[in-house]
Amino acid sequence: MSAASDDDIIIRVRGLTTRFGSQTIHENLDLDVRRGEVIGIVGGSGTGKSVLLKEIIGLMQPTEGKIEVLGQDVTADPEGRDIDLRQRWGVLFQEGALFSSLTLQQNVEVPMRELSDIPESLMEETARVKIAMVGLPPDSAVKFPSELSGGMKKRAGLARALALDPELLFLDEPTAGLDPIAAAKFDELIKHLRESLGLTVVMITHDLDSLYAICDRIAVLVDKRAKVGRLEELLADDHPWIREYFHGPRGRAAAAGKTA
Repeated sequence: MSAASDDDIIIRVRGLTTRFGSQTIHENLDLDVRRGEVIGIVGGSGTGKSVLLKEIIGLMQPTEGKIEVLGQDVTADPEGRDIDLRQRWGVLFQEGALFSSLTLQQNVEVPMRELSDIPESLMEETARVKIAMVGLPPDSAVKFPSELSGGMKKRAGLARALALDPELLFLDEPTAGLDPIAAAKFDELIKHLRESLGLTVVMITHDLDSLYAICDRIAVLVDKRAKVGRLEELLADDHPWIREYFHGPRGRAAAAGKTA
């Protein structure tokens, strides 16, 4: 597999170290994310998957190291980070993280109100377009999160993440809590959006079906670092955790489903 050129790398993590007191979560971790790919991030409990995501989008500061996103160093000056950069990514947090007091449409409008000067009429129209884009019916726009099913909440959160037409999409356990049918439909939606919008997708997941269905590469957090490769490469890896993860009962079931 040929190395990616500098122009192809949309996220570059170098020498990342994360410590909480005496506990080291990441140590000298390197990771590249290539433009246009879907990369899955997996790892055991406590390996710092969500921490890594928060560091990349600037919600947490690493102890050491450098993170570049879209050519900008997000670790250099987190307080002074350009708003334009934040407009270029969208984030779907676990459980959708919707505001319970706002309707679905109002939730989708939040990034537009915070980070842009879009006119009110265009904002409402754009929100409706995003709601339709993720496969939700028009009448869902006036519903509150408590009135939505788990799958609808995920799609609503995705619509909000897409509100500003980002280049980068971050997903934190997007299919967690969904039944297998709803999870498979969500995977198909992500695949379709990546292809139609030209997105780069960084996805934290435990869902082996998602890794088989839509990921171009996978970053496995083991031994405080990231081991990155295509699925077939990781299937051949002899690291004990990687072998247990991909060749255990769930891994065999996911592989069987892929070839069925």
